[in-house]
Amino acid sequence: MVNAFTSSIGHFNYWASVLLMTSGIYIVLSRGNLIKKIIGLNLFQVSVFMLFISMGKVTGGTAPILTGRHEIFSNPLPHVLILTAIVVGVATTAIGLALVVRIKYAYGTIEEDEILALDLAREQMDARAQ
Repeated sequence: MVNAFTSSIGHFNYWASVLLMTSGIYIVLSRGNLIKKIIGLNLFQVSVFMLFISMGKVTGGTAPILTGRHEIFSNPLPHVLILTAIVVGVATTAIGLALVVRIKYAYGTIEEDEILALDLAREQMDARAQ
């Protein structure tokens, strides 16, 4: 019993990432509000960031600066890649929010089911007009 508990605590970063990942996907799939969907995508994105950053850390490792001594270094590549991914994520979120503002302006709502109903009604009116 102690070994199973110790093992699960040792993998806390994986459990936290999986929890955030499933929460993000659940929010995206279960909510109709477009802002909530963007928040769910951001949660999913943060879980991936957290997973990669936590895997890049080496226990007992130092920063990869050459000092002439034989040392264990932490890998800087995951951190650099995640820094780039954060910038891309911020830009993607900004574009998503801009689209939500435009959708609100065009339809008067940001609820997915109301937008689909308005589109269906518009298609039916166009079909009757022809």
